[in-house]
Amino acid sequence: MNGAPVALVTGASRGIGAGIAEALARTGYGVAVNYLCDHRAAAAVVERIRAGGGVARAFQADVTSTSAAQALHEDVRRELGEVHALVLNATGPQPDVPLDDLDRKDLQDQLDHFVLGPLALVQAVVPAMRERRAGRIVFIGSEVVDLAPAHTAAYTAAKSAQAAMARVWARELAPHGITVNTVSPGFIPGDRHRDTPQAAIEDYTAQVPAGRLGTASDIGAAVAFLCSEAAAFIAGERLRVTGGHTIG
Repeated sequence: MNGAPVALVTGASRGIGAGIAEALARTGYGVAVNYLCDHRAAAAVVERIRAGGGVARAFQADVTSTSAAQALHEDVRRELGEVHALVLNATGPQPDVPLDDLDRKDLQDQLDHFVLGPLALVQAVVPAMRERRAGRIVFIGSEVVDLAPAHTAAYTAAKSAQAAMARVWARELAPHGITVNTVSPGFIPGDRHRDTPQAAIEDYTAQVPAGRLGTASDIGAAVAFLCSEAAAFIAGERLRVTGGHTIG
């Protein structure tokens, strides 16, 4: 164990999750780097944090499984200490599926990742946060809630439900000193987007008032702020980090 507050970041072995983990470490959190399959990538995140003088350990778990999520929480408590900040970033495939091809499994898969999956971890961390009268819970949402792109009904529905759930929990937990917020990124290219045509990336970028794509560091900075003392009076908000792409 260490004397630093502990942040558990799900899906933190690469991309946005890695950016969040590294940003939180720079602000003094000891970071539990959760991953599903790629131990090497998670270990690289841990090494970068440690090289910068931070504290981090990698923890493998499928956070869509209630039993695995509960076991993850116990492992983090044992190895690093009680969780002070929980960042729910883990994701899965997000296929485009038109209405005529959509089925119940498409919806269930997205709900498992973004609604049902987070439940076990939130329920696991909240008792200690309540007792301490302090805690941070941050969901990583998506701009699809604002834009509703075609062929994304399952993903958009799940992310919309996640955003609503976060607001409800913010109301329930704020009296206990626990803040719940959502950070909604725009399109940030990562490994899952390696096959995205360059023309599509350029077209998207042209629609961003800031004139560039976002980075994992942009999201990490937003999450680090919401997990700081400076954000103690911010609850139930959805912070759009899109370079203005979601301006109405």
